[in-house]
Amino acid sequence: MCLSAALIEHAAPTLAGLKPASLFRIQPGGEDFIPQFQHCREELARRGLALTLLKGCRRTGAYLVYLYRQRGLERVLAQPEHRAFLLEMGYTPWDDLRGCLRQLASRLCLEEDFPHEIGVFLGYPLEDIRGFMAHKGKNYTLCGCWKCYGDPQQAARTFRAYQSCTRDYRRRYRRGATLGQLIVAA
Repeated sequence: MCLSAALIEHAAPTLAGLKPASLFRIQPGGEDFIPQFQHCREELARRGLALTLLKGCRRTGAYLVYLYRQRGLERVLAQPEHRAFLLEMGYTPWDDLRGCLRQLASRLCLEEDFPHEIGVFLGYPLEDIRGFMAHKGKNYTLCGCWKCYGDPQQAARTFRAYQSCTRDYRRRYRRGATLGQLIVAA
C-alpha cells in the first residue's frame, strides 16, 4: 500500500479535521518509501498538518507513522488535565510540541507495550484512557476506535463520524481525488 492510500485508510478523520492526530503502522513495499514520505510530508505541511515517523523497526522495516494537526495537538496538550496526566506518567515538562513528541517517541522505543498515554496524543477522552488503564482493557462500555469507559453515546457518535469520514475519503480517493484534494486545511 502506498503512503497516500495508507493515510486515507488510517488517518481520514485527521485529514478532514475531525481529529487532532492519527497513528498507524506501515510496512513499505519498496525503496521508494522515503521519497513518498518526504513528498507527503511537504504536501501536508502546506496545509498545517505534520507527518512524522515515531518508530522504525530494523528487523521488519515497518514504521509507526504519526499524522497530526499542530494547532489541534497543541490545544490538547495545553489542557491542564492532559498536561498533569502526562507528567504523572513520567513525562518531563516540555517547552514545545516537538519536545513532548520526542518523549512519546522515546517511550515507544523503550517500552514493550504501547504506552497507554498515547491516547492523549490521538485525541481520546482522558476518562477513557484512565479507564483503560484501571480496568486493564476490560469492562468497557463500548469498543470502537478505542475502548470507552465514559459516555458510550458520545463515543458511538464519534466512532460513526470517523467511520463515515473514512468511507467517504476511501470512495473519493478511489474515484481519483488526490491526497492534496482531500486535506482540509488547518
